[in-house]
Amino acid sequence: MLYSQMNKKELNDCLEKLNKEYCEVKAKGLRLDMSRGKPSSDQLSLSADMLKTVSEDSDCFSDKGTDCRNYGLLEGLPEARKLFADILGVEAENVLVGGASSLNIMYDEVARAMMFGVAGGDKPWSKQGKIKFLCPVPGYDRHFAICELMGIEMINVAMTKDGPDMDTVEKLVSEDESIKGIWCVPKYANPDGTVYSDETVRRFAALRPKAKDFRIFWDNAYAVHDLYEEVKLANIFSLAKQYGSEDMPIIFTSTSKITYAGAGLAAMAASKANIEKTKKSLGIQTIGYDKINQLRHVKYFADANAVKEHMKKHAKILRPKFETVLRAFEEELRPLGIADWSSPKGGYFISLNVEKGCAKRVYTLAKEAGVTLTPAGAPYPYGTDQNDENLRIAPSFPPVKELEEAVEVLCLCVKIAAAEKYLGLM
Repeated sequence: MLYSQMNKKELNDCLEKLNKEYCEVKAKGLRLDMSRGKPSSDQLSLSADMLKTVSEDSDCFSDKGTDCRNYGLLEGLPEARKLFADILGVEAENVLVGGASSLNIMYDEVARAMMFGVAGGDKPWSKQGKIKFLCPVPGYDRHFAICELMGIEMINVAMTKDGPDMDTVEKLVSEDESIKGIWCVPKYANPDGTVYSDETVRRFAALRPKAKDFRIFWDNAYAVHDLYEEVKLANIFSLAKQYGSEDMPIIFTSTSKITYAGAGLAAMAASKANIEKTKKSLGIQTIGYDKINQLRHVKYFADANAVKEHMKKHAKILRPKFETVLRAFEEELRPLGIADWSSPKGGYFISLNVEKGCAKRVYTLAKEAGVTLTPAGAPYPYGTDQNDENLRIAPSFPPVKELEEAVEVLCLCVKIAAAEKYLGLM
């Protein structure tokens, strides 16, 4: 029966039963973690053979004879640039290959813009007074942390089934010159798994911001992370060229959830002007990234198709985990009408919306029962979810057996919090 249809006695009886069950769970002393979207050990082991591709000095030379043990090639190995170019649908000349973390590259790009400005800009962002970023919500907490650290004001933009609310985006950027950027995870958005529609991507490419130094930070972290069939994302870079706005999007991706999360490759794709602007300071910051690791990747993956085939192995491991969580939600929460959730076809997260005002309570209950979740509010700027309803669920890391237990506890906590709300206890 729906909670909304229960009378006070029925709700009290229900809560009493749930609390008894909760005490039994707490007594087990569980230690289960669903807090971050980390690859599991089984996923990491898929790339074990890559470590064998460079095992002695003679293996350290690229196809074109580059000695990868030495300095040079600030933009990355040509073969690595080509691999990422094919994944992202751009030309190799528009790609810069960095270290293991795309977050690192994104942070650096914002920092460079703050200190030195962007290509074609009049002056650094930090010299223009208060600046702002648009932040689709719910979104990626690490994006928001970059802005908060650098004193950039964040403006929430609601997500729709097709991506960010583009009417709002277009209006805001056309009116306010202090808005310098927007964060986007266009495919399998973190955390709700939304894939931006073709029309949304087109409207991004067609933006006419009042700020001439506005940038779209296009974090395509899950470009090849399909759980089922391949889902296509419109090519923002090609569209931007058509609209004469190719300096606007800066695209980021990595192999963090393809090979090794701590020892993969990251890449940035952008216009020639943006690449040259970045290289001016990057060439002072570093003499070059780890080309041995770049070589490992290009030796292991012959081309983008090989990457996609590799990702099918990841999907085989991840699918049962996502299905375990979604099945539990469907069986435990749907009949009570106390939550809704996303059903992503790829990526690493599920977005769970509980009763308004209950997310923090669910988080606390789960923590006290031994299940660690991402803190309530994390998918919002400043950690503030005005409705206190959203929780980001990360199914990837625990084994299925542990995940079954963790999601059972989570559902129990959602039921308790909702019952307390309906009874006016919170």
